[in-house]
Amino acid sequence: MNRIIVWHRRDLRLDDNTALHHALRDADEIVPLFILADDILKERDDFSPACVRFMLDSLEELCESYKCLGGKFILRRGRFLDVLRSVVRESDARGIYFNEDYEPAAKLRDACVKKEFSSLSVKSFKDQVCFAGREILTGQGNPYTVFTPYKKNWLSQTGNISTPVAAPNCLKTLDMPSIETPTLKDLELDAAIKPLTSGGESVGKKTLETFIERKIERYKEQRDQPSIDGTSLLSAHLRFGTVSVRRVFFEAMKKLGGATASAKTSIETFVSELIWRDFYFQILDNFPHVERESFKPDTRALKWENRDDYFEAWKAGKTGFPIVDAAMRQLHQTGWMHNRLRMVVASFLTKDLLIDWRWGEKYFMQTLIDGDMAANNGGWQWSASTGTDAQPYFRIFNPTSQSEKFDPKGAFIKAYLPELRAVPEKYIHDPTELLQSSPLLQADLKITLGKDYPAPIVDHKVQREKALQMFKELKASE
Repeated sequence: MNRIIVWHRRDLRLDDNTALHHALRDADEIVPLFILADDILKERDDFSPACVRFMLDSLEELCESYKCLGGKFILRRGRFLDVLRSVVRESDARGIYFNEDYEPAAKLRDACVKKEFSSLSVKSFKDQVCFAGREILTGQGNPYTVFTPYKKNWLSQTGNISTPVAAPNCLKTLDMPSIETPTLKDLELDAAIKPLTSGGESVGKKTLETFIERKIERYKEQRDQPSIDGTSLLSAHLRFGTVSVRRVFFEAMKKLGGATASAKTSIETFVSELIWRDFYFQILDNFPHVERESFKPDTRALKWENRDDYFEAWKAGKTGFPIVDAAMRQLHQTGWMHNRLRMVVASFLTKDLLIDWRWGEKYFMQTLIDGDMAANNGGWQWSASTGTDAQPYFRIFNPTSQSEKFDPKGAFIKAYLPELRAVPEKYIHDPTELLQSSPLLQADLKITLGKDYPAPIVDHKVQREKALQMFKELKASE
């Protein structure tokens, strides 16, 4: 009997799952498997408890989905090679199918698997992106490092994006021993948050439907306003593959067909975000040094100040800059942060506090529910002006101006900084104005700056000049 192991990793769904689709076509019987890898859970510190909770929710539902089709999903825990050896031996499998992963450690892992099981049919498939790292290339056959021409080429090839394949309505699996889905406590992790979204394919499907039906046509005008529910909220679902990126793309394009001119602009803006996602994946795949180093070699000698006290204040949401602090509190409370605010807090950490982007990048991976190396790394290096096609070093976000522009009434700030709820709009974006006003006003508002809410830990104008000088000194030394 031709029996194939379907090794789920970042594809916790049945709908439009490439490896599963091919295995069902090629095998008489499949062995659906997920490995809780101790070499990740115990030895790495670049994932968050919130992320793991989302994954566990998704695994629980995937188990039920297989059961509803008369099959059995196998969950094992251990080192991935040890577990695969055991499952191959127990099942007498003839092959192992899985979907590709583009992170450096994952590529090494998958190369080890192909070498270890060379006597079997080991196949990997493109699944978590629309276009993989070497599919969209320049005329000279090189990977793109600038987004706009990459996007143009990407859009010219959309006819090559595979049409999504529906989930199977029946399947045959081998009945094998499986562990129960563990809890966070079992894994010695803690996530005391109220997540903005929960895991599972059904949640991913519903989130996509809600976005397409209610929000995508106003995405361009609402996506930058953190007090409005205007984003897709699909990032964690794409991270764990509880929804297919092809399904997302095709649903967006379907909506584009009968849309008004303004709605089309919004839908196209959203599609651009999907292209950015592919762009950062191909950067990580083709230039794996970005995992630990700046993409631009000439920025690796930047003299970051790296003050621990500033970093702790930033993490705690106690910088005295309300939009930054509210964003960090949103992260702590929900495991998620609005995309506009990710740029604001990243710019603040690197250009105002003069702290190495890698500190912030790692902290995000340790706290975000949707922590994804490619997008997270790309976003941080963009903000720090060290990455590919990055923000020019002399364009530095003013956190107060960003706050006034994208949260004009302070609605988002007041939602996450209850100590400022009584503060009038006039002062909500810049507490230094309240400090300089009459002490009677502070008494009337029952807030003392520096006590109930911190005074700004830095002067933006001063820090901006220091950041510019830091980059200028780097250029002068070239």
